[in-house]
Amino acid sequence: MDTDQHPAPATPYGTPDAPRLAVRGEAHLEVDPEIARIGITVQARGTDRRDALNDLTHRNTTVLDLIKTYGEAVEKIETGTFSISPQLTKHGRGERIRAYHGRVHTTAELTDFTALGELTTRLADLDLTQVEGPWWALRPDSPTHRHARQQAVREAVQRAREYAEALGTGLAALVELADIGADSPRAPSYGGFAGGMRSAVAYGGAPDLTEAPPLDLEPQRQHVYATVNARFTMTPPHLS
Repeated sequence: MDTDQHPAPATPYGTPDAPRLAVRGEAHLEVDPEIARIGITVQARGTDRRDALNDLTHRNTTVLDLIKTYGEAVEKIETGTFSISPQLTKHGRGERIRAYHGRVHTTAELTDFTALGELTTRLADLDLTQVEGPWWALRPDSPTHRHARQQAVREAVQRAREYAEALGTGLAALVELADIGADSPRAPSYGGFAGGMRSAVAYGGAPDLTEAPPLDLEPQRQHVYATVNARFTMTPPHLS
């Protein structure tokens, strides 16, 4: 005789003595962004490899020094890809190096959007410098995400109460509360910033003695969503 005691299997739909109620709570908040990211690509060309590299280093230093003059308005500066490569041209039956082309990519995150417009304009005014962005976003630890989750939970509880009240009864206990997809494998996230992209590039030419006016950049509102599944038990309603 098997004396092992096994727990009774869960009843997903409840029982007449403890009816189960399942609802979904959702929240959608629209808020101003907290940070903006821009991408800066500096280029250099030359027939001599060392000259091209020195020119690239000088241009990159100029960009970094300019960004750093904005102090606390700049939250983060990161250097990404660097490359310097030969450009080949046909020469008889073979090929020869015609020039060297180098580039460095840098990203900067700003919290002062007034400074952002001025910095973007000044960077785009530099020779052989391309500027992309801005990409607007909230910080990963922004309180807005917490507020959205809390609002979704409150909405789930309110919806469950309304269903219970429609049956002339009330909620008894919370059985389960879960993020949507919490029990499913999650696809890898590669980050990214929401928002449209603007691009500006300067390729040199005659010097301009007048300074370009700062860009008027309107921050893009951010949409934050939260969804939860909630299951409750109810006091048995009298349906007769």
